[in-house]
Amino acid sequence: MSRLQTTDGLSEEQHELIKLVREFVEEQILPVATELEHRDEYPTDIVEGMKEMGIFGLMIPEEYGGLGESLLTYALVVEEIARGWMSVSGIINTHFIVAYLILQHGTEEQKQRYLPRMATGEVRGAFSMSEPGLGSDVAAIRTKAVREGEEWIVTGQKMWLTNGGSSNLVAVLVRTDLGESESPYKNMSTFLIEKESGFGETAQGVTVPGKIEKMGYKGVDTTELIFEGHRTSDAQLLGGVPGKGFYQMMDGVEVGRVNVAARACGLSRRAFELGIAYSQQRETFGKKIAEHQGILFRLADMATKVEASHQMMVKAAKLKDAGERNDLEAGMAKYLASENCADVVEQSFRIHGGYGYSKEYEIERLYREAPMLLIGEGTAEIQKMIIGRRLLEDYKAR
Repeated sequence: MSRLQTTDGLSEEQHELIKLVREFVEEQILPVATELEHRDEYPTDIVEGMKEMGIFGLMIPEEYGGLGESLLTYALVVEEIARGWMSVSGIINTHFIVAYLILQHGTEEQKQRYLPRMATGEVRGAFSMSEPGLGSDVAAIRTKAVREGEEWIVTGQKMWLTNGGSSNLVAVLVRTDLGESESPYKNMSTFLIEKESGFGETAQGVTVPGKIEKMGYKGVDTTELIFEGHRTSDAQLLGGVPGKGFYQMMDGVEVGRVNVAARACGLSRRAFELGIAYSQQRETFGKKIAEHQGILFRLADMATKVEASHQMMVKAAKLKDAGERNDLEAGMAKYLASENCADVVEQSFRIHGGYGYSKEYEIERLYREAPMLLIGEGTAEIQKMIIGRRLLEDYKAR
């Protein structure tokens, strides 16, 4: 284990779990990741292996069939998986957020119905806020659910669903106009929409058109989701109460930011490993390029950023586990880790020189994957807004 993989302060059980995941990554993910990514092929065997290990139920309590682990443990596991292939960590991320939403905000009936099957991976989750013209302006969502007798009729178009095709349960944020309100956020609700996995019409009035072609983040299915008069009921309303959807989703995104930070830590660690290994193999001007001061300085800068990102991510996860507010730290962790990741990957790419541009080298894949982490769970600008507003709360002028 390198110094950049240290996990001090963990229990023996946590160490064993992370060691098991690390071995799984070395044996089952790294040898096939680049080949599958180039073919944009869904990693079915890898997913089945993660099911057997219980990773889909990592944070689901034991009473619902999960492992009942902490957010910190989950984040460290995700960091290991992202080191192997960032797309695989995305498959877990959206599932994890939906399970978290049900656990924190669902009715007991919803917990009993979904969590045991989510723990085994039988039910696979995706969550959906974004729309084609939405961006970061969540208040502008147009997909809506209209009350009709004892049912709700959902109509609209959602965008950028990770696991959109492979999932069979989607947490969807929609507009439910409940009358006059001073805040548009109080007219939003979250529905748990069941569908079949796959593409085309996956449930009555629910269509998944197909995969969106992307620069990177391949293998995992990213899709649209179209509702055309889909009928659902109060039983599928998260928590059983309308008007709470925005606040529920923001709670999920907050833990999701820790997750994205963990993914960025794993990806940047892999980029550093590739860069320092190549620098000790490649020779120029009669010596290894690692011995040139310029390359040595790059490696020092990369390693420092990897370590700083990891420590910020760990702090954010520990605060959440302690039951404390962590939106400031989660925003900082996501912002720092994703920006550092983009920089570390580029530095490794530069160390590889012309070979970094070749698909034969792993760094080429990482170079295309890193930009997604700059966007997922909120851009740098959104994180800065969150951080800045929290700082003004904590440091009020007197």
